[in-house]
Amino acid sequence: MPVAKVLLFYVFAPLPDPDAVRLWQRDLCESLGLRGRILLSKDGINGTLGGELGALKRYLRKTKDYAAFRGLDVKWSEGSGLDDDGGSLDFPRLSVRVRDEIVSFGAPEELRVEAGGVVGGGERLDPEGLHALLDQRDDVVFFDGRNRFEAGIGRFRGAVVPDVATTREFVAELDSGRYDHLKDKAVVTYCTGGIRCEVLSGLMRSRGFGEVYQLDGGVVRYGERFGDDGLWEGSLYVFDGRGSVRFSDHTAVVGRCAGCGAASDRMRNCTDVSCREQLVVCEDCSALACAAHS
Repeated sequence: MPVAKVLLFYVFAPLPDPDAVRLWQRDLCESLGLRGRILLSKDGINGTLGGELGALKRYLRKTKDYAAFRGLDVKWSEGSGLDDDGGSLDFPRLSVRVRDEIVSFGAPEELRVEAGGVVGGGERLDPEGLHALLDQRDDVVFFDGRNRFEAGIGRFRGAVVPDVATTREFVAELDSGRYDHLKDKAVVTYCTGGIRCEVLSGLMRSRGFGEVYQLDGGVVRYGERFGDDGLWEGSLYVFDGRGSVRFSDHTAVVGRCAGCGAASDRMRNCTDVSCREQLVVCEDCSALACAAHS
């Protein structure tokens, strides 16, 4: 029986012709029946794809043949399944685009990428290195590099969660001075798969944060290593049809339904057309909202 998987990947590397890479990547994904989202820029590639395991392995092998993508940071997770045509149930379509940034902080002029990756970012910590740092220091602060609604269903214990609705708001948030008291502490930035922290840690260092780290591979890799028996609490929000993922059979439910306050890790779009955020909504309240808008 075919196995459905989701592939999360990125690499910062100079691309001389992102448009040509876009055409190649689109054709490759279409030939393999893959769906998902890929962003390209002059600074690299960022993507998440769903499909049959064998097709994703072929995609990865061919993509890594391209010299700029040999250092691709890759994570695997379980998919929800495949439809009758063999397409991923987690993604409705394939989108491959070229943008100014492969992660949208709205500050492309502040990012410098060379053959070895991002220049000036925070020091990388793997999951074991993170625990070692915490064993040695009592001034370590977790800094969430995601949007605030993502932290609603899961976060590192005691983390600082900036009040941002989009990644583009981080620059203004850092410039506001709200976090200046952290500039003399050891700050560990984290995000879903690691890419946002590559940029965020550099933005923080350039603004005077003296000791900045980035969790290498993000929460995904930390969860692969420690599951729910480490410092992570709750579920991990993901930007696809799954909505969220859990790392074990004893995941704590830390989210609270916006309607009734019940424990939940279900994320749904706000029903108000003027609201562009997602909310934690339990099944009962989701059904009532659907009925009210039908």
